[in-house]
Amino acid sequence: MKSVLLLAAAGGATAGLLLNSVDNVVTYWGQNSYGQGSGELAQQRLATYCADADIDVIPMAFLYQITTGIGGQPVVNFANQQNNCTLYSGTGLLNCPEIAGDIITCQSKYKKTILLSVGGATYTEGGFSSPDVAKQAAEKMWATFGPKQDESTLRPFGPAVIDGFDLDFETTMNNAAPFANRLRELMDQDTTKQYFLTAAPQCPYPDLADNEMLDGNTYFDAIFIQFYNNYCGVNSFVPGSAEQTNFNFKTWDTWARTVSANPDVKILLGVPANIGAAGTGYLPVSSLGPIIAYCKQFPSFAGVMMWDASQAYASIGFVTGVKEALLSTTSIPTSSLTNATAPLGTYKATPRTRMRRAGRIGQRQFIY
Repeated sequence: MKSVLLLAAAGGATAGLLLNSVDNVVTYWGQNSYGQGSGELAQQRLATYCADADIDVIPMAFLYQITTGIGGQPVVNFANQQNNCTLYSGTGLLNCPEIAGDIITCQSKYKKTILLSVGGATYTEGGFSSPDVAKQAAEKMWATFGPKQDESTLRPFGPAVIDGFDLDFETTMNNAAPFANRLRELMDQDTTKQYFLTAAPQCPYPDLADNEMLDGNTYFDAIFIQFYNNYCGVNSFVPGSAEQTNFNFKTWDTWARTVSANPDVKILLGVPANIGAAGTGYLPVSSLGPIIAYCKQFPSFAGVMMWDASQAYASIGFVTGVKEALLSTTSIPTSSLTNATAPLGTYKATPRTRMRRAGRIGQRQFIY
């Protein structure tokens, strides 16, 4: 087996998230979901994956408490990669200088886009009691993870500044749109760098957890749709068929162009990176190729998202194979796509399969 570290070292610099490209690869990091407590298949440092030239964007998963943490501070969890973090006194907030250094390395040396993913399946706060409370929470998040504003704010990543936020809410959120919109405003006000706001809905349309934001209320740059654990996942794709009955990328493309607050929002095809990464929906790269070729015909398509880095690196060749499929010129002729705008229906999502894999003893293991 080729060493994970050797695979990473072979990479070079890329340009991060490119919204006008169809070959973006987004790989979540932070939860060690493959479940190895040690060894090369255990989740490695963030910078290890940033060194991989086939990966463009890494959302760090997760920030799972926004307002209810000890001392009113947000709470993050990065499984085995928080071992070198310490707690700020009187809070549940981690201070992670090693991860901070890796964020800076990822951005400056490897030119990766580093997002902070908020939510996950263990997020249970249910949102915010009012729009004003939601906006205040967004301002707290920005001060904690955005540009440094003062010496009094506790910052897990010190001088490091993330490139934006990924909103992955698994249950219905109250006042989600005011929260997201305030984050958008704060990012847009800082003209020193480009920030991104993304979301990770499930594939049934509309996504019940995120619909308040997705129903034309929030300006997202991209969404990473989870095409797994549901009837509309990639495993429902029918090869050779221009009209897909269950696989509903066309429906989401219609949403992008006719409902989204940003008519140029980009969609990434979310897939499990290994057979154990999700309840259903894993496909080998050879089967993903035709699906990627099909999705390329839609103007909103911008690449592939995968869960997660530890799973992907345990599935040798998966990341490279996906990147090669994205770069391939093979595609389905546009003329074969009938009814370019799909009707927007109403569906009910299948309850998410919540998988637990053995993590490091004593650490809280999160589910995606």
